[in-house]
Amino acid sequence: MGSENHRVSGVKTLARAATVALLEELATTPKPGLVDGNDAGAHRDLCYDRLSTSALALESVFVELADVARSAPITRDLREEIGEIGRRGERTMLVASGGSNTHRGALWALGLLVVARSSLDAANADAIALRAGDIARIPDRFAKLEHSNGNAAMRRYGAQGARSEAAAGFPHVRTIALPALRAGEPSPNVLLRLMASLDDTCLYHRGGTAAVRAARAGARKSLALGGVATREGRRAIDRLDRALLARNASPGGCADLLAAAMFLTAISA
Repeated sequence: MGSENHRVSGVKTLARAATVALLEELATTPKPGLVDGNDAGAHRDLCYDRLSTSALALESVFVELADVARSAPITRDLREEIGEIGRRGERTMLVASGGSNTHRGALWALGLLVVARSSLDAANADAIALRAGDIARIPDRFAKLEHSNGNAAMRRYGAQGARSEAAAGFPHVRTIALPALRAGEPSPNVLLRLMASLDDTCLYHRGGTAAVRAARAGARKSLALGGVATREGRRAIDRLDRALLARNASPGGCADLLAAAMFLTAISA
């Protein structure tokens, strides 16, 4: 009984940490083009409360993912089982959000990291992210070939996308976001660092290459001025926000990776 209680506690702790990471990413303000504590950014169908409700609804999905992966070997059977849980999780998200795609990318990224951490007895952030990459590279025979905005952007622009980032072991999380968070940088600045580097298919889908160029240039300009920590940097963030809104563009992929880095910060040494 004691061992079972410890297992359940560990599973729930991981799920709670993933949910809190989603809520912390949502609360990060300002976030150019994204829903934050100021406004809904470029998202007409989203708002702060809807994203919060969606994040809380996904906690049960993270519990299920952590439970099936508990100290489990990485096999195709496990990959396909978590794929099915993820697809059910997307339906849970859609019900909670009233039909809006609030957290699809974040569910993919955080779900993989939850599974990776649960499958390891003990690990640091790099080991968890690399294990998640091992899992992401295993084909899922039951995943339908889908037409998504991210896939369309990958085909049109040659962008890498969330699946490539995951399959590579989340390099932008490991080398950019996680070190910045651990060094005590404010989360809006960490988001800017991701925007300055990531091939974000959300930006490509909404605004094409012009949106990607604007995001990268604006993020780098703001960081050079101190980002959210200085008046000049905040003004540059405001200008970047206006530039993205003019293109109806939103760096959703960067937000997902910020949440992933927040999760790893919370559960690893």
